Amino acid sequence: MRILLSTIFDYPHEGGLSTHMSTLKNGLEARGHQVDVLSFTELNPIIRKAYAQAPGFIASKFKPGSGQVMNDQNRMTLIQKQLNRLKQDYDVVNTQDVYATLAAEDSGIPVVETVHGYYSFEAISRGAIQEGSKEDELIREREKKAYSLAAEVVTVDQRIKDYVYKISGREATSIKNFIDVEDFDPKKLDLSAIKDEFSIPKDKKMLFVPRRMTEKNGVIYPTLALKKVLAKYPDTVLVYAGTGEQMPAIKKEVEKQGLHENVLLLGTVPHDKMKYLYGVSDIVLVPSIHSYGVEEATSISALEAMGSSSPVIAGAVGGLKEIIHDHQDGLLVEERNTEALSNAIIEILDDPEFGERLALNARRKIEQEYSHLFAAEKYEGIYAKAIKRRNS
Repeated sequence: MRILLSTIFDYPHEGGLSTHMSTLKNGLEARGHQVDVLSFTELNPIIRKAYAQAPGFIASKFKPGSGQVMNDQNRMTLIQKQLNRLKQDYDVVNTQDVYATLAAEDSGIPVVETVHGYYSFEAISRGAIQEGSKEDELIREREKKAYSLAAEVVTVDQRIKDYVYKISGREATSIKNFIDVEDFDPKKLDLSAIKDEFSIPKDKKMLFVPRRMTEKNGVIYPTLALKKVLAKYPDTVLVYAGTGEQMPAIKKEVEKQGLHENVLLLGTVPHDKMKYLYGVSDIVLVPSIHSYGVEEATSISALEAMGSSSPVIAGAVGGLKEIIHDHQDGLLVEERNTEALSNAIIEILDDPEFGERLALNARRKIEQEYSHLFAAEKYEGIYAKAIKRRNS
């Protein structure tokens, strides 16, 4: 099968959508398919900047939110032109966002859309548009249209599936996120140099937050919880890998509490390095929260950490509650509850054998339920249905 994965966003980029695409591509190729990617990154850099970045930046100066809509629209137009040139080359296009689906409307290629989240709500959550604005209403209408246009719709968890049906009446198939299980096996990795590479103190317990710094990821709460942890375990370092709009708030809190020696902000880390950071972590934190109706799906960060045999503490929201069994293969804590997060960290640091049991059980679960090869096989069936629908 000739498969095109398409998105209006950059690829690769920081975040779960890009990771999902790479891992799915690997799984499909391992099963013998030809898989290519069409993203914003593949387009001419001069055109990208002049047509799909600068106009929106300027528009946002005059009217908040308008730049988001303008940039997405212009990106869609550029992807649409490229798709129309490529349409004879592929059996199916698997779009990864609303606008990529709209771009494929007239291509003649059967479209399968994978829905990773709530497009409008997430734009509100990160401050790109205002709730109830014209931009908000427009994006929701485009969401509805995209779900209706696609030959098949896939969602990464049940709640998003329910959301798609609620706003469009469209029945979707839920295929949870997944990872390359073998790629994250710490037994196969040389972890000896990774701490030196990122200037992480070797003599300290490492708490790792592998998250984009956006509000829904709850990234401020590990910093808020750290003071109590340090009172009992002063040789602890909190390491962040990611960037985003919450970075200034974290830096401000670090300054306020005098945590410079105990918080390390790595910024963007290449995805192929993340598995090594998981491997040397004493605890991985995924402290997600509800934010403007947005909640975590089947978190790829949590799956990667569990696959890396690291104990995971996560916010008890959304898909995290589906993949983690509290006190069996990870710990779940009430969202925004700094005290509960501190206590959970201390619980694992107090009893390393307990942490090892959580990690062992987590690795076993990932091997059995979240393999990318198993997910690729499911996607094959969805693609076949879309192609059959086009030909019938």
